[in-house]
Amino acid sequence: MKTHLLFGFHAVGVRLKTHPKTLVEVLVDPERRDPRMRSFVARLKAEDIRLVDTDAATMDRLVGGHLRHQGVVARVQPLPKSHSLDDTLDALEASGRRNHLILVLDGVTDPHNLGACLRVADGAGVAAVIAPTDHAVGINATVTKVASGAAETVPYFMVTNLARALNELKERGIRVVGTTDTAEASLFGTELAGPTALVLGAEGKGLRSLTERTCDLLVRIPMRGAVESLNVSVASGIALYEAVRQREAASPGPVVATAATMATTMATTD
Repeated sequence: MKTHLLFGFHAVGVRLKTHPKTLVEVLVDPERRDPRMRSFVARLKAEDIRLVDTDAATMDRLVGGHLRHQGVVARVQPLPKSHSLDDTLDALEASGRRNHLILVLDGVTDPHNLGACLRVADGAGVAAVIAPTDHAVGINATVTKVASGAAETVPYFMVTNLARALNELKERGIRVVGTTDTAEASLFGTELAGPTALVLGAEGKGLRSLTERTCDLLVRIPMRGAVESLNVSVASGIALYEAVRQREAASPGPVVATAATMATTMATTD
């Protein structure tokens, strides 16, 4: 079976926690034997996963030399990717969870930005992240490293027609809220406690015109300083956690399903 690489303690650790049987082997730097590495190696041995001592230079070459692997590189089998966005939302609704929080990224092409957005999305417990097939980055090694494990847990769907996907969300009763610097309404005065898809564009370009027209409402993040816009991952964090804050205020306790829980459940039932 075809394998690919994961590297770094976070990315490999999340795979070890959620899908240990997909770890084919883990390369570790024999020169690194600090407490963190010793603890990590013990976890791998407990799962009877093959360990291979490999020098740092070889691991540098494997990951391209420009990314920090921390002395840990894993060969892993791909996770099942057969579930569609509809499948994911249907599974959530079947379990009684209908107050969806979804992140939509329109035209984010930088893998570092996508990785950071996925990490924020995991923390906020989003049901899914959606992006267009064209003019957007897919999951690659850089995204996986920056996401610190979230690329393994957050469902990421690339769709051929983003406007159509947004309209399908509306048909499910999900309010589509776009962010743009020119909007009159403020994010912080907008109701986000119900089922919501937050739509953010790439830094500089913002939302495409068709995406903007498809949104139910456009809001802005208030800017008080000299800069005109925020990095998309920062803006995602602000928007998602404003939604989380409102939901917790409205209904104390868990109000959204975590992407990690759903990803694990769905993969187990394949």
